[in-house]
Parts: sequence; C-alpha cells; structure tokens
Amino acid sequence: MQKLFYDIVVIGTGAGGGTVAQALAPSGARMLLVERGGFVPQEEENWSPIAVWRDLRYRATEQWSDDSGGQFVPYTHYCVGGNTKFWGSVLYRLRREDFQATEHVDGTSPAWPIDYDALEPYYQRAERLYHVHGDDGFDPTEPARQSPYPYHPIPHARAMEEIVQRLRAQGLHPSPLPLGLIKPGEEGGCVLCNTCNSFPCRVQAKSDADVLCVRAAVGKPNVTLWTNSLATRLLTDVSGRKVAAVEIERNGEMVRVDAGLVIVSCGAVNSAALLLRSASDAHPNGLANASGLVGRRYMAHLATMIEAVDLGRRNDTTFSKTIAINDYYLTGPKGGYPLGQIQAQGRTHGLMAKLHAPWWGRWIPLPIYNWWVDRGYDWLAMSEDLPREENRITLDSSGRIVLRYRQTNLQSHRELVTEMKRILARMGLRFPVTHSLGTSNTTHQCGTLCFGTDPATSVLDPYCRAHDVSNLFVVDASFFPSSAAVNPGLTIAAQALRVADHIMASD
Repeated sequence: MQKLFYDIVVIGTGAGGGTVAQALAPSGARMLLVERGGFVPQEEENWSPIAVWRDLRYRATEQWSDDSGGQFVPYTHYCVGGNTKFWGSVLYRLRREDFQATEHVDGTSPAWPIDYDALEPYYQRAERLYHVHGDDGFDPTEPARQSPYPYHPIPHARAMEEIVQRLRAQGLHPSPLPLGLIKPGEEGGCVLCNTCNSFPCRVQAKSDADVLCVRAAVGKPNVTLWTNSLATRLLTDVSGRKVAAVEIERNGEMVRVDAGLVIVSCGAVNSAALLLRSASDAHPNGLANASGLVGRRYMAHLATMIEAVDLGRRNDTTFSKTIAINDYYLTGPKGGYPLGQIQAQGRTHGLMAKLHAPWWGRWIPLPIYNWWVDRGYDWLAMSEDLPREENRITLDSSGRIVLRYRQTNLQSHRELVTEMKRILARMGLRFPVTHSLGTSNTTHQCGTLCFGTDPATSVLDPYCRAHDVSNLFVVDASFFPSSAAVNPGLTIAAQALRVADHIMASD
C-alpha cells in the first residue's frame, strides 16, 4: 500500500471542509483535501429541470436503509463543494435564542456550549467570504450585529414587492432573505435566474464552497486536492489517542496517508459513518465513541413546500426567493411555543411539480402543470427538529448506512403550515399545494457528533475536536446540539473559521 504524509488532511470539501481549508491554506502547512466526487461540470444541463430533477444527473446514487429495512436514495451530492453546489444559498445566522435552552411542544432544544457572542465575529467573516446580501432592522428575531451586512439585499421583483406590502398590511414583518450570491445583476455575475434551489450554477456565481473556498485553497503551493477519492477508515496509533493515518480508495487502489492532524467534514451522516467504520481494538464501538453518542441525535428540519396560485394573473417573477417571515420563529400567533420560519422559494418548474405529485397526478399532462406553476408563489415552512438519541446513524453488516429517524415538533410544524395557508389566503393566493420529504429528509442534516464540554454527554469539544482523539476535528453540521429553524450553512462556515483560528493558535 502506498504511503504519504501531510500535516493536515481535510476529508470533504463542502461548507465545513472547504471553508476550513481556505482558512488554513495560508498557514503553509502541507494540506491534502480529499473529495469522494469530482468537479461539477459547467454545462447546459446545470439549469435543466429534466437533468436535475428527472434524471438526477448530479445526485448520489448509493442507497441507504431506513429503520424498517427499506432502501432509499438520499438527497445528497458527492462533488467538490459538496451540497453547497446545490443549496439555495440562504445564509442565516442562528438567532441568539438558538444558543440557549428553549422549550418546544415535544421537549427542550438544548443550549450550546458556546453563545452567540462567541460566534458573532466569525459570522461576520463568513458573510464576507460567502458574499451574503441582506439588511437588518426588518426581522424581529435577528440578533444584534457588530457590523452591517457586507452586501446590500437583493431587490424584490415587482410581484414580490407587492407580496411584501400585503404581508405588512397583515401586521407581519417580512424581511430580506440573506442570500449568498456573487455580483448579482452585474456583468460576469449572478443572473438572478429561476434555477437556484437544487441546481448547480452554470455561471458559477452562487456562493458555494467550491468557487469561494476550495479554489482559493488549492491555489496555494502547499495544498493538494484529490478528487474521486473515498476515505474509508481512520487509523490510530498504538495508544488510540491520535489518528495516525487515513485509508483512501483512489484510482482503484488503497492509499495510506499519514497525517499530523485530520479534519472530517463529510456531512453529519457520512462523518458519523466514517467514525463508526474506524472501529478498532482501542475504539471497539467506533472512533471517538467513548460516550456512545457517535451517530446519535440525528436531526433534519421539518420542511414543507407550499405553492399557492393567483389564477387570474400570471406571476412574471424570475428570481423570487427574496422574502422571509420570522414572526413565528420564537412564538406562535397566539403565544406559547416556537413554530419556525417561512421563506419565499425559487420558482417551481412544471416538471418538478409533476414529479412530486401523487400517483394520480402523474397522468396530468405537463402543459397543465406549466400553466399552474406559471401563476404560483412558492414558500418553505421550516420548523426545528429536536435531538433524540434514538434518531441515529448505524451501519448494517455490509457497511451500508442505516438512518433511524422519527421527526419531532410535528404539531408546531402543522400549525406553522396552517398559519401560512391563512396568510396566503388573505393575500388572494388560493389552492395551496404542499409537499414534504418527511422522514426521508436528508437536507439540513445535523447533530450526529454533538459538541459540548462534558465528554460523557458529547463527542466533540467546543472547538470541534474529539474528546477521545487529540488530533481529530469534525467540522460540519455534525457538531450541532440543536437544529434551530434556519438554514445551517452559515453557522457551519462560521464555526469552521473559528476552528481554523484555534488550530493555528495551538501550533
């Protein structure tokens, strides 16, 4: 087996791995980035609903098992930049309250081992790095900022500005959706198209980890990128207290890479799976698993897409995802417990609607779907999922990932969806159609390697270093103790910058 040595090995190039690599690259340390996929090509199919939604051209092809023994293809992508290549670029800070213990209908959302102020300066840096466009003063839940957004908010299209005024007339507080876009509306930049959510950007003007982080890192002479290379195991030294090497399947052979420090950033599911696959005599239940919590506390947001239509008028908006409603983030309309967040979404294409229709809807001709969505307004209602130890990642006898998952806060989420339907009806938008992935949801996955101060109740310390293994860090949404109810991407990036600073200060 071929053997090599690098000072730092980063496994995964998404929001966590890509960001931490970009931040560590100037250190001069010899660094290897390991990515199991390749680059997403710039091609016509990037913006094709047929290629992206029907043919699943860029989607992972592996199958995972659920707790009933069934198999499914997860919504995930293996490529340089990871799932950031396909995210909608909504880049929220967690609310200040999200770092504190919060009571929900189904239980308590636990406190984090750090508070908002510890992450605030890194949120600032992450917003600059990822070109976040926004404006404060509109969102009643937005935490205090030490500096304004680095870029102005994306202007609302005419029809969406009308929606803003109608929402305000209902006593709501619509706010600009914070979006990571590169030079929107400018020459050579984002063209504000209708294929942002779930599509790769053909002009590479979406703020993803590939374009903004990985390419900057590999531009340094000390950084090497391996694509189409799968990290299969982490090997420890005799003491079991340090990772000695990473086994990588590359070009049909196994390569051993010795490492001074290893950063795992494979996503919450695959990072946990990698540690479980790395079981040894020193770590019989999986690497860094003395607490027994590796793979446990899986969370994914409760998310429902809602489309309502104005049958009397065509919606001529191309780029529609510029509005957020956070009035019910901390408490519902009648008080009490939190419900969650509402976001305007990118335009649904007729083919997308047809593919997600019930079985009987598949017989409806595509032109009818096109006519319907042409008059539609698309929204996402999102509620917090709570951590439960029985929601977990395991491996079956063949090494296949098994996802055991039951959602929490279903009552709160139903109330949020119902309230949004009322809001839409008051604006004259009718016939709401909903779609949810339910327990098969693998977007916004988090929580499988929770961080904390107590090794008995957490896997990682507050800087995302494994309690049990001194040179192992995990930098992705695995570390989240709670899921909150906003998109996790910016928090992953901010913590990645914080971890990078900690690593460089510790050298």
